[in-house]
Amino acid sequence: MGDLSKGRIIAINGPLVTCEVDQGREVLQNEVAYVKCQGASLKAEVIRIRGRQIDMQVFESTTGMVVGNEVEFSGELLSATLGPGILGMIYDGLQNPLTNLENEQDFFLKRGQYLNSLDEEKQWDFTPCVAIGAVVRAGQYLGSVPEGLFKHHTIVPLFLRGTWEVIKIMPRGPYRVSETIAVLKSTEDGREAPVTLKQEWPVKMPVRAYRERLLPNRQMLTQCRLIDIFFPLAEGGTACIPGPFGAGKTVLQQIISRYAEADVVIIVACGERAGEVVETIREFPELEDPKTGGSLMNRTVIICNTSSMPVAAREASIYTGITIGEYYRSLGLKVLLLADSTSRWAQALRESSARLEEIPGEEAFPAYLESRIAAVYERAGLVELSDGATGSLTVIGNVSPAGGNFEEPVTQNTLKVVGAFYGLSRSRSDQRRYPAIDPLISWSLYLRQMQESLAQRSDGWVKLVEEVHGLLYAGSDVHQMMLVVGEEGIGLDDLIIYLKSEIVDAVCLQQDSFDVVDRATSLERQVDDFLLLMDMVHHPFTFESKEIARLEMTALHNRFFQMKYCPFKGESYLRYRGEIESLLAGEGAISPC
Repeated sequence: MGDLSKGRIIAINGPLVTCEVDQGREVLQNEVAYVKCQGASLKAEVIRIRGRQIDMQVFESTTGMVVGNEVEFSGELLSATLGPGILGMIYDGLQNPLTNLENEQDFFLKRGQYLNSLDEEKQWDFTPCVAIGAVVRAGQYLGSVPEGLFKHHTIVPLFLRGTWEVIKIMPRGPYRVSETIAVLKSTEDGREAPVTLKQEWPVKMPVRAYRERLLPNRQMLTQCRLIDIFFPLAEGGTACIPGPFGAGKTVLQQIISRYAEADVVIIVACGERAGEVVETIREFPELEDPKTGGSLMNRTVIICNTSSMPVAAREASIYTGITIGEYYRSLGLKVLLLADSTSRWAQALRESSARLEEIPGEEAFPAYLESRIAAVYERAGLVELSDGATGSLTVIGNVSPAGGNFEEPVTQNTLKVVGAFYGLSRSRSDQRRYPAIDPLISWSLYLRQMQESLAQRSDGWVKLVEEVHGLLYAGSDVHQMMLVVGEEGIGLDDLIIYLKSEIVDAVCLQQDSFDVVDRATSLERQVDDFLLLMDMVHHPFTFESKEIARLEMTALHNRFFQMKYCPFKGESYLRYRGEIESLLAGEGAISPC
């Protein structure tokens, strides 16, 4: 790229720094620069180019920076380092390993401190899978190394275009991530390219090294009944979880990360409060992975940028996380990315836009907010790889609208691009109905999209789900009427509808994340219990009075409630299930347990 360009600062506005470059190589958009400040080189990213004047956002505190400080441009785009050794790590938004950074006064990270993302000294047992003379493309496998639970494939560098011939491949043995394990030669112009176990990829460019992008039509099971039954999430799909503060977004996200059927989980804390992030960092290494019995951290990556960290780093963190997710998808794995919260990421965009003096949009957010949000969620997807296998990246973003107002720009622009919406309700949270997802406002576009695969559970499964959804609406209408006129102002049939909806709510929608049985529900149990619940919904109850209706429906409610806390197909579970089936078959009067 020629000689590196240099310049000097001419203006400073918080994290926004403007410099004037000397004559030489042209500066690139999103290029990394280093600003000299009090003996340290502070990392920055080019965000606007105006002739010889360059606007940059600095990823560190700019305290002590003055006009005239020197700036040096690296010639490289802001990139993530990809390779074995990422799993189990805790990074900041620039992929610096936080556990290895030095602190000042035990609280604040030292400025200008940037470390290698991967352990350069660790050796990995490489096993080749191609021979000399093989013709390959970007993303195809050259070999593999074991990384924890998975076979970590070494792939042809993602930035290579066209076809390449393998002219050298190293034999099986231990290698460091920076050592050459293969040499490729272009079939078009004869250029040679060395391949190592690691590679760099610009974080703001989607990875497209796959054969075909597929329609997400397979369910990503979360073991949360409310999501899996009523508002299913597709593997490779997108979803958002907006809700007021304290409604349970972070807890729901952690439950999903623990029990979802994903190979790799990436948690991006892009602006959450420091207390919640510290709790996540402390808890995850201690949590047991239900798949393996080991630590959940073994298949988790945490990108940590709290609300107290610089704005620019907060904005970069979500791109770093999704690039890592795309990389593991290229290895044929199911990846789940959880971003918490995209509202604060959008606020970082707003602050940067204001300092650039751009024309503001709604609520002072930049006019390009919608396109930026869409560009992030569009990087999710189910793809077919070059070897015919599939990989997926599923993205769930938490949104924290001020005052729980879902009409604000971040929530509304997110709803335009995601496939599922899980709206948390303050009223359900106050009633301790967790997860506090409001079934009356939430939706999933994947329910109909996956109709064929869902039909394998039961004939007409989607129609049954829609029928129960309608019952919940009817039960809510009756409840609102009862708040005005009281129970004596409604008919017996309306009361039965309301009581049925309350049983569905308590037994199916609510889930106790602290109970060893109820915190996660397998697919088999979800189907069996839901079909039994449908027998109750379809049962034509006849009662002589409202008092008897409430008494007997409460007794039935209690049996369902007790059953959901019993181990699946255990003695107590079968006993409660047998009692419910007998009562619905009309083989006896309902009585309290």
